[in-house]
Amino acid sequence: MDFSQFNDAERNHLQRVMEQKQMKDFLKLYSGLVERCFNDCVNDFTSKTLSSKEDGCVQKCADKFLKHSERVGQRFAEANAEMMGGPK
Repeated sequence: MDFSQFNDAERNHLQRVMEQKQMKDFLKLYSGLVERCFNDCVNDFTSKTLSSKEDGCVQKCADKFLKHSERVGQRFAEANAEMMGGPK
């Protein structure tokens, strides 16, 4: 998007809106990660701490989730570059 058509106040406002959107998206991603890994891995509520099995499961779940998110982000970047006529 070409921001040159906007004055400084409008550009600042748009930047704040985009930053808020990015924060909201990040929090949504993080919340989804926590919920998914908790539901998939934690099943013993008789202790305050995670068992070694649960801890390992959470580590693998988080790693898989983050790698998936990174891969999806790469694909979106590639698709965006292709749409803009640039190299992959």
